[in-house]
Formats: sequence, C-alpha cells, structure tokens
Amino acid sequence: MIIYCLSNIGTQFPYQIFKHLLKMTYLVYARKYRPKAFEEMIGQKPVVQTLQNAIKNDRVAHAYIFSGMRGVGKTTAARILAKALNCQYGPTPTPCNKCEFCTGITDDRSVDVLEIDGASNRGIDEVRSLREGVKYKPIHSRYKVIIIDEVHMLTRDAFNALLKTLEEPPGHTVFIFATTEFHKVPATIASRCQHFEFKKISQKEVINHLLDITQKENIEISSYGLNLIAEAADGSLRDAQSLLDKAVAFSGEVINDEDLKEILGTINKEILFESSRVILEEKQDQVFPLIEKIIDSGYDLRFFYNELIKHFRNLLLVKSVERPQELVVLNEEDINRLKESVEEISSEEVLRYLIALQQGEQGLKFSSHPRIYLEALLVKLCQFKKIIPVKDIIQELEDIKKEIKVPSKNKENFEVSTSNQNRSVEKTVSSPEVLPPPETRKAGARNKNEVFAGLLEALQKEKGHLAAILDQRSSFKFKDAAEELKTSRRKGDKAPDSATLEVFFSGGNKFYVDTVKKEKKLLEKVASEVIGHKVSIKISEEIVEVGGKKEREVETALKDPSVQHFMDTFKAQILSVEPITRTKDKE
Repeated sequence: MIIYCLSNIGTQFPYQIFKHLLKMTYLVYARKYRPKAFEEMIGQKPVVQTLQNAIKNDRVAHAYIFSGMRGVGKTTAARILAKALNCQYGPTPTPCNKCEFCTGITDDRSVDVLEIDGASNRGIDEVRSLREGVKYKPIHSRYKVIIIDEVHMLTRDAFNALLKTLEEPPGHTVFIFATTEFHKVPATIASRCQHFEFKKISQKEVINHLLDITQKENIEISSYGLNLIAEAADGSLRDAQSLLDKAVAFSGEVINDEDLKEILGTINKEILFESSRVILEEKQDQVFPLIEKIIDSGYDLRFFYNELIKHFRNLLLVKSVERPQELVVLNEEDINRLKESVEEISSEEVLRYLIALQQGEQGLKFSSHPRIYLEALLVKLCQFKKIIPVKDIIQELEDIKKEIKVPSKNKENFEVSTSNQNRSVEKTVSSPEVLPPPETRKAGARNKNEVFAGLLEALQKEKGHLAAILDQRSSFKFKDAAEELKTSRRKGDKAPDSATLEVFFSGGNKFYVDTVKKEKKLLEKVASEVIGHKVSIKISEEIVEVGGKKEREVETALKDPSVQHFMDTFKAQILSVEPITRTKDKE
C-alpha cells in the first residue's frame, strides 16, 4: 500500500503523503464512535452530571479516581473532562470540540494533556519525572491534565512519590487516575482524590447503541444477533463495538445469526437442548455418547458446563415467569422449545437441577479428570426424579400408621402394603411385645419378659439413658412374691414381702453395673409401679469364661499395652467384652 501511494503521489511534500495514508486508514467502531462530549456518554449519568455541575460551579477537584470494569468510559470521561477544562469557551460542561484546544486533545497532540499507561510506566523514576513536569505552568492550555490509566499497576515507591504532589498540587494541574481494580489503590492515594465508580452498561443501552451504529453503517443484523453481541460484551460498550466490528469483517454488511454464533464461540443450542432432555428424561445411558459428542465438536467441557447452567436458568425462567422474552436473550422459537422441555415437571424440580449444577461448578473447575467428573455428575442428575420429597415420605408413614393393626401374639412378623402415588411399598415390621396397660398389669404380671419390657417402657419416660443401659443386660431373673415365698419356706427363711428382679451384665461392663446401681432406688420404684407390689432389684456382673478360664484372664488382656494405646488414642470406652473362639477350640 505504501509503495502504491508513493508511486502515485510522486515527490509531493511528506505531510501530504501522510495525510493521504491517514485517509486510507480504517477506523474501528470503538474509536470512530467514541463519545466526544458528556452528553454522548452512555450509562454513566450520575458521573456525568456530577462532573458537569463541578465545572459549572467552579468546584473542580485537583485529583479524581475513575474505577470500573473495562470499556465503560473511564478514559473517555477523563478526556472529555480535559476538553471541558481547556476549551476556548471554557471551562464549560459542554466543550465545543471545534477549537484548537478541543481538537488537540481529541487527536492526542496537546502537550498539556498527558496520558500515561500505568502498566508500562510504573516505576519511581517515571513518577519523579512527572512530578518535575507538573511544577511548570501549562504551555498553551488553561490546565495541565495528567491521565494515568491502570494506576493500580504503579509500584509502592511510585505511589509514595505521588503522595506529596497529590496533597499539595499546583493550582493549574488536575490528576485523573483510571483503574479496573480500585481495591489495589493504596488508601493514602484514594483519600486524596474524588472517587467515581463507573457501573456496567445495561444490555438494553448496549443494544440501542449497536442499533444506532448499524443504521449509520448500513449493516443488516437481527435483533437476536444484537442481543447475542450485547450478552457476550457483558456490560462493556467497547467490547460490544469490537465484536460488531469483528462480525462485519467476517460476514460483511449482512450478518446472519449462525455466522454470529460461530464468531462469538457460542455453543450449539441443539447440544444444550439434548443435554437437558437426557437429564430430564433420566436417560443415563445417553450421557456418555453426549459427552463424546461435545468433545468431538471441539467445545471445552468447562465452557459447556457454564452454558448448561445458563440453559437450566432459562428453563427455570420460562417455567416461573409469564413473559420470559423480556428477561432472556432468545428468539420466540427457542422460548417455546424451553417451555415444552419443562412442561411436565415442576419449577421446584428445575430449581433442584440448577442448584446441583451450580454446586458442582467448582469441582469441575479444579478436577484433574473433567470428563469423568462431568459424566458422573450428569448421571447423578439423571437420578434426581427418584428422590422422594420429605413431605411424601411423611405422608406415606402416616398412611402406614393408620393401616397398621396390632398383630396377634403368636405372629412374629406381618406385612403391610400401602400405595403412594402409584408406588407399592412392602414393609416388614417386627411384632413388638404387647403389654396390657399398667392398671391391668398390677398384681397379675407373672411372665418375666412382660415384666422387663414394662419396666423399660416406664423407665424410658423417667430416664431414657438409664433404660438404654438396662437394655444392654446379658440376662435377668424375675421371681414374684409367691415364688419367693415357696423358696423361703424350703430354706426355712423369713417370708419375703417383695418380688425380686436380678439383672446381669456381661463381664467387663463395670460402667453399666456402676451406673445402674446408683439408680437402684429409682429402678425399684418404677418396677413396683409396673408389677403392682414391692420389687427388690439386684445388679450382678456375669463371669465370662474364655477357653475354660475365668474373667480375670479377660481383664489381663485389657491391660495389654496395645489395647490401652488404642483406647487412649481414640478416647474409647468399654461397652462389652466378647470372648474369641479359636479354631482349635472348635475342633
């Protein structure tokens, strides 16, 4: 191109050559449609209004910090502020953009407006040089304006060098710092500046701006395409302009939706609908071919997963909202397909899937085997419909409770069949020992099992933990007053006035024995109420034999250092000691 220009222009003055080259240079949309006045800025009304009022009322600060995400107008606002302060008709909130001062700033040739990249000029030497320069008055303009972009990249020493200048700046100098990471700016710097936070630009405002550009540039693009670009830009107007530029370079002045999806790297919606169908229809056998298809299509699994989360969010949206088209970036056909997908399930079920997907996001992000992790997770989601809600389980138990009848004493087990939501549930319930009420048991109970069961039942209401310990007995003996009388007559002893209940615990359960003995009076009181007359309680410890030897051998084993070390390490407590039958003993 340069050789062509030289051959046609010949020996003209070099300035004319460069002028000709500039005319042929293409200007990207981000620069071509960059705002030149406060009124042209999009989505930053609070910031714009404050700056305009400050200029109008002669309350311009000596230093500003503009923070916010990329592409929302921080540097643009700084340039417009510089023009507003130095305009020939200013200071004015509406710079003319025609005088030599305004055009000089617009074309980056004003010697009094210095724009510095903080990332590449971050050292103390650069800041020292800057400090020396601000001591002198502006050469041509009214104010010297120092714009430092990405100021958070400056070193600590560079920030320290700025402190004194910011605290007592020259009256003819204004500092404007722009940053995407305000939290990295030292508090000592931030406290000496007025801070303005630039917000993300809404999707609607981005779409309107893109529509304005397409009309001026005679570009044909659907409203769905504009929505896709705005969504991909994620609140950055500059990103949206660059994506539109890229789309025009790829497709020309007529941009169709499929080309746009390919440019933006959007995942094929058919894969997303297929994924949701596999999950909602519980087709776990289709999960593995689906993941294989996604990998063969060249999609990153983590990117696919993020898109799947958004897809389920859209499913929840169409299930919950009457007019989802106002909240989701989809055409009418896709919205109808979403509605059909969730027609037979509730919004609660869709919400359960969405929450599970979100909870699994971090796991996939850091997994060393993302494919296996994703396959397992999708198979797990296919099982969600088998989960029975707690309210259904409670209702089922209530139904069983109503239908259960007390079985006969001779029957050990019985079956109850219930139906809940067309499901047949078979229950096998062990028949409890049925006792007559306490008032009918008094003075009549002779069966030892009934006596002990009644004691546990009554004791449960008094002291539940004591009933639990008593239930760990190895055996027990019960003799009512009549049996005790016969025994005493045979032995010639004095006639007893009470029944006797002797409870045995296996050897090694000293803790149980001691605990029960402490509560002996309570046990006798409760047992007497159950039997109907006085009961005497005895607590004994059985002697356990191991291979013909007495309990002392078991106690010797417990003194073994390895056993003691295990109990000390795990803070163990002996509940019972069981002998081990050796092979030779069996023989």
